[in-house]
Amino acid sequence: MSDLPTLPVTFRPGSTRVVLLTAAVAIFVVITAVAMLLKLSPGERASFIFTALLLDAVLLLLARPKVAVDEDGVTVVNLTNKRRLEWAEILQVTLRPGDPWVFLNLSDGTSLPALGIQPGLAKQRAIADARALRALVEARSAADPEGHRG
Repeated sequence: MSDLPTLPVTFRPGSTRVVLLTAAVAIFVVITAVAMLLKLSPGERASFIFTALLLDAVLLLLARPKVAVDEDGVTVVNLTNKRRLEWAEILQVTLRPGDPWVFLNLSDGTSLPALGIQPGLAKQRAIADARALRALVEARSAADPEGHRG
């Protein structure tokens, strides 16, 4: 299949990530500048900067999600967790209208959200990424049908 992405490939919500990282830098710069411009004690300035760092940590956490795909399987990195999946564990890739992100239906009967593909700011890109991941899963299933049904 020539329409399959070349492995390894990483899917991320690019536009959302740019917005979050830009906001993190802007928030840190603005809060630090305000802390320096106001007549504050060193402790108060430190608390302003500490607050900016906390806000940035949250924004960096929100920018973390990705879906990394290689020859051996898929790694799903969400906000606070990371899970490695073998190809045989993934039965289906779904992104229905209104879904906030892709869901992976797994062989153990559970569904894993994959926040690395989300239609938030770039809906068409998310749809294309979901289709690419689905095609990869289907290609691996066709190449090793026993692994997916076992």
